[in-house]
Amino acid sequence: MTIRRAKEKDIEKVTDLLSQVLELHAGIRPDIFVPGTTKYTREELVEMFADDKKPVYVAVDEKDHVIGYAFCALKEQPFSNNMVPFLSMFIDDLCVDAGTRGMHVGQQLFEYVKSEAVRLGCYEVTLNVWEGNDNARKFYEKMGLKPKETQMEYILK
Repeated sequence: MTIRRAKEKDIEKVTDLLSQVLELHAGIRPDIFVPGTTKYTREELVEMFADDKKPVYVAVDEKDHVIGYAFCALKEQPFSNNMVPFLSMFIDDLCVDAGTRGMHVGQQLFEYVKSEAVRLGCYEVTLNVWEGNDNARKFYEKMGLKPKETQMEYILK
């Protein structure tokens, strides 16, 4: 397995993986996510794949077929003037193809993102996990992530 930046030729498989993630989220939160859709269009993916501030990394097998991805974004902190300035690597989305789960692809993707964050001078790697996505939460805890803050909601309907 190799991890590299995503290329335009990867769009079809990345879109398939985006669908896998969307269906999982739609099952957890059907009030928010629309089944049968994807997060990004082909045009948006082409643009993102070329954006160094929003790197997309893919794990590929020996035939260069995508088996997982990590959508990332470099974020300059602070959110306000009472915080120390730093650079953060935010993992917007991480997915491993259902057929290759359990083969440490996710772990290797996460380790790669961490090494890229170090190379780019980041202070931290952050991400969000939807409540109810217990497998993802357990995976990230196994990778050493800890809660930083908690977003709470009150649904008004």
